[in-house]
Amino acid sequence: MKKILYIDMDGVIVDFDAGVQALTKEEKEKYKGKYPQCPNIFSKMPPMPGALVAVEKLFELFDVYILSSPSWGNDTAWSDKYNWVIKYLPYMERRLILSSQKHLNIGDYIIDDRLHNGVSQFQGEHIHFGTEKFSNWNSVMNYLEAQV
Repeated sequence: MKKILYIDMDGVIVDFDAGVQALTKEEKEKYKGKYPQCPNIFSKMPPMPGALVAVEKLFELFDVYILSSPSWGNDTAWSDKYNWVIKYLPYMERRLILSSQKHLNIGDYIIDDRLHNGVSQFQGEHIHFGTEKFSNWNSVMNYLEAQV
């Protein structure tokens, strides 16, 4: 039986900063400090380097789900995130979970770049993406492949 692994989207498999850079000057000014609330921002985000290959490999080793918090106050965030998964990871379509209560999901691992939205209370192991230990997808893959 495969271990359960959850993977966050923004800042982990999706390059949030590149989405901000893709905004118009007017959008940047209007939503400064609250970019997640900008309509359609999530549709402008490319994958993080190495993320697509890593997710595909992890899908073979683990029972993988994408677990992302929707941006409250931005009704396009929900559909943008779904459409992003369909575009880049179509085999994960029915494995997308949108929740701001990540600790309610039961699993062995969660890859997330933040401690918010229940991540700090997750009962499994938090692989803190973007930290010194897990600075990129290569370090995450080295660690998780050794856990199988």
